[in-house]
Amino acid sequence: MHNTAETNNTAQPLARAGSDFGWSSVAGRAAMRLLSPGKGDARLSILIYHRVLPARDPLFPGEVDAQDFERQMRLVQSSFNIIPLADAVRALRNKTLPPRAACITFDDGYADNAEVALPILRRLGIPATFFIATGFLDGGRMWNDTVIELVRAAPGPLLDLEAVGFGRIDVASILQRQQAISSLIGKLKYLPLQERQDRIDAMCDHASLSLPDKLMMTSGQVRELHGAGMEIGGHTVNHPILARLDAKAARREIAEGKEALEGIIGAPVRLFAYPNGKPARDYLAEHVGIVRELGFDAAVSTAWGATASDPDLYQLPRFTPWDQGANKFLLRMGRNLLKRAERV
Repeated sequence: MHNTAETNNTAQPLARAGSDFGWSSVAGRAAMRLLSPGKGDARLSILIYHRVLPARDPLFPGEVDAQDFERQMRLVQSSFNIIPLADAVRALRNKTLPPRAACITFDDGYADNAEVALPILRRLGIPATFFIATGFLDGGRMWNDTVIELVRAAPGPLLDLEAVGFGRIDVASILQRQQAISSLIGKLKYLPLQERQDRIDAMCDHASLSLPDKLMMTSGQVRELHGAGMEIGGHTVNHPILARLDAKAARREIAEGKEALEGIIGAPVRLFAYPNGKPARDYLAEHVGIVRELGFDAAVSTAWGATASDPDLYQLPRFTPWDQGANKFLLRMGRNLLKRAERV
């Protein structure tokens, strides 16, 4: 789930400063081979994305757009061996991972993944895995996007949510709108699933604003991704914080999301991403067990770090640097290869 509290909204990604790209591609390959030599000493870098916007969004200037994404993919491709996540899982199991191995993943199921990211991936010949929360397909909207679009659409200078317990919020400037979004998401994120949705519905009813309803993929777009050779992974139905559910409800979310996706693409779904994905905070050991019992081959978290020589295939870490220049981007990728990721 796109989380403004965890995104650097002021950073300008490497797409805006690519003059050092040529040097980086040569030095990057050499550096990454030293840090990730492959096979028994392998380290796997898994990058995580959520949205790829068609153009820069003034409300989220740090969010990746098409130009950013293509240049980032070209840079990663120049310094890493990008392989499908399913292949990486098999290679980790067999200790045959190639040097400089990397995978590209997307979470949630935003329509721009199919409309903007897919053509770029196909043009560059890059495989990716898309983890999709099925409850928002075909016209749904994730709760955090409801908050974002409500604040975006507010005429200002004040958004009056006093009647629903959130007070009168300043939204006169872009900065105030960014702060309002971060604050509201922070207050809502860890509420019980139904309570959170009830509070958001009350906000929408009170504000009476028209919000977009085509942010997420259609089932047809999921099939398009699959038909293009991209991997489709499970991400639950409603994107709950699994640690806030009882075991039965968590199992149902994971199993029904898997079943729905398999019905859409007509093929097994073997990979899973924990919603929100922080070990011990968003998912627990019991959820790792559920994912294994339901027949997934592997699962990914959002703990930073690289997969080392003692991998837990059901808690593979992921990371994405958002640095301005190509050199800093690769430096942070290199530092991430040395980080031991959290897991439960």
